[in-house]
Amino acid sequence: MAKFSIIILASALCLLSLLGSACAKDRFFVEGVVYCDTCRVQFLTRMSEFLEGATVRVMCSQVDNAKNVTFDKETTTNALGAYKMEVDGDHEEDTCEVTLVKSPRADCSEVDKESHLEQAARISITKNSGMVSNLRQPNPLGFLKKDRLPGCADLFKELGINEDGTPIP
Repeated sequence: MAKFSIIILASALCLLSLLGSACAKDRFFVEGVVYCDTCRVQFLTRMSEFLEGATVRVMCSQVDNAKNVTFDKETTTNALGAYKMEVDGDHEEDTCEVTLVKSPRADCSEVDKESHLEQAARISITKNSGMVSNLRQPNPLGFLKKDRLPGCADLFKELGINEDGTPIP
């Protein structure tokens, strides 16, 4: 009789556990960094400066109807230029992007608007992406500094690139 009670109790616990996980809401976390692109090269360098107080937005919209926004939230960066945002729900059928909204510095607030250089990072916010973790880490995003720092010319030489980012022959 004791064996039968243990089996029933174990079965009940398994069933409750299964129901709990089925009812759990999908929750994801988006973590990234924002920097000041002091050399205006569109990527992080040793001269880049991380920005505290920068505002970023995570926005998801339907793939077939971009005007139908399914998630939209803003957050600001900490002293290390990092942000973390919780995103509820699975957005498998959506296009989700992290974009720059506002810089805390007037001298480093330009966002490149050319389509191939636009400061946006596309992310997949779904459990059906092959990723086990619920953490999503988009590419770093940078505001352009108004004027390049003096040391950028030396940095370009070190990297083997011209000021426009093309390789030095």
